[in-house]
Amino acid sequence: MSKMVRGTMLLSGASFLSKFLGMIYVIPFYAIVGDAGGTLFAYAYTPYSIFISLSTVGIPLAVSKFVSKYNSLGDYETGMRMFKAGSTLMLFTGLVAFIVMFSTADWLASFQIRGDNSAITPDDVAYVIRMVSFALIIIPAMSIVRGFFQGHQSMGPTAVSQVIEQIVRILFILGGSYVIVYVLGGSRTTAVGFSAFAALLGALASCVILFLYWKKRKSHLQKQIDAQRFTYDFQTKDLFKELFRYAGPFVLVGLAIPLYQLVDQFTFEPAMNASGRGEDEWILASSVIMNYGHKIIIIPMTIATGLSLAMLPSLTEAFTNNNREKYTKLLNQALQVILVLVLPASAGIAMLAGEIYGSLFTMDDLSARAELMAWYAPVALLFGFITVTAGMLQGIDQQNYAVISLLTGLFVKILLNSQLIHIFGGKGAILGTALAALIAVVMNLWRLKTTIQFSFKQTIKRTMLIVIFTIIMCIVIFLLKGIFGFFLPFEEEKWAAIVMLIIGVTVGGGVYLTLAYKSTLLEHVFDGKIPFIGRFMRK
Repeated sequence: MSKMVRGTMLLSGASFLSKFLGMIYVIPFYAIVGDAGGTLFAYAYTPYSIFISLSTVGIPLAVSKFVSKYNSLGDYETGMRMFKAGSTLMLFTGLVAFIVMFSTADWLASFQIRGDNSAITPDDVAYVIRMVSFALIIIPAMSIVRGFFQGHQSMGPTAVSQVIEQIVRILFILGGSYVIVYVLGGSRTTAVGFSAFAALLGALASCVILFLYWKKRKSHLQKQIDAQRFTYDFQTKDLFKELFRYAGPFVLVGLAIPLYQLVDQFTFEPAMNASGRGEDEWILASSVIMNYGHKIIIIPMTIATGLSLAMLPSLTEAFTNNNREKYTKLLNQALQVILVLVLPASAGIAMLAGEIYGSLFTMDDLSARAELMAWYAPVALLFGFITVTAGMLQGIDQQNYAVISLLTGLFVKILLNSQLIHIFGGKGAILGTALAALIAVVMNLWRLKTTIQFSFKQTIKRTMLIVIFTIIMCIVIFLLKGIFGFFLPFEEEKWAAIVMLIIGVTVGGGVYLTLAYKSTLLEHVFDGKIPFIGRFMRK
């Protein structure tokens, strides 16, 4: 199994576990704060995500690429110098981002919520924005440490610190919100505000883990520097010039999903009200699209995130050394990993949307919530392709084009979002996001093909097989729901929805994996046999 695939599995596994925990904690969190509390949390968290990207200005991932490039040339000292200079810069930008976000909270809130008569007021949003802004002080500097380790093709520190960060954050979210609401008798807004502040506490826990890794590996890193025969004697300003040439595109690509969500947050309430839809309808729809449902559909996308992070150092090294055979293989493999895992996962979420939402959150208005999530689920595949194709372009020094494609899609989203919401309601926001993401993906793939004469033939052939297996899986799930629907009230009762979900995931997923394994599709995509699945299938 290749180094890229091992790194992908490690980072994807950590990211999946982190997102899975993020989905599971929402169940008790929903019980404490409800639809309005979840929507309030999302209204503050999306600007925070954007400020994180702006404060890091893409430097952690750019450091990963920078370190990988100079390590492949035998110059470890230059990568270390860049890491130290970048860390100082991240401490400064994080502090500036905190000050700006904290001081503009009222202004940001007033753009998202109009008027004080709603279940969520601008003051509520501003309070939660201020609470979450404290995490900006340390997260940028923490992220650059992860990028440095990734540049050395060491994915463990990122994976472990990411999981610990999420666990600590969730413990404080649930513990704090429960105590505030049920012990102290505090308000929903106060509980959501403390939950947002937990981002800082999780980040502090992650810093401890990264420090322990750094302490353990410092001597090995120093030995590499001492053993090198030459170094590129760059001045600090020259290091930053190259770094920012890489970093600019990274920050905008990382902003893709938060920017799409921000457009929804600025347009959703006004467009829904203008179209005659009531407050209850827009709060319900926004809680699915912007928070609870969104947490579920992006779980398959964690594979793409892990793949992009793991692919970049290997791809940069192959492209720097002009190893066409290696980087062509990496690109094909990356596209196929996304398709073989994310496509069936997205289809499965769409088929079992009602059972998932009912099991995890609430059975109230389940048909409306399930319909929105079923529409939203396929967008996860497009999100995955945006992440991975942008990573590919960055690996072959075409990062500027990734920015052009993202901005083109975003412009379309801004232009059409209000009209689509006015016509289709909540589904209009989903259609706007899907159209924007599709435009960006198509442009990225076209650039990939024209720049390095990349051939998609192998990927297209395997995609046809993946699509066939996915359709078979969906048919199996559809038949199962039809059969069990005669005696299992999974549309009315939570216990029945849980049972149906377990049956659908187990049988449907089992059918897909069996077909993919027996046809040797998994073996070809993952560049070797998958030990766990192989042992399981032989039983």
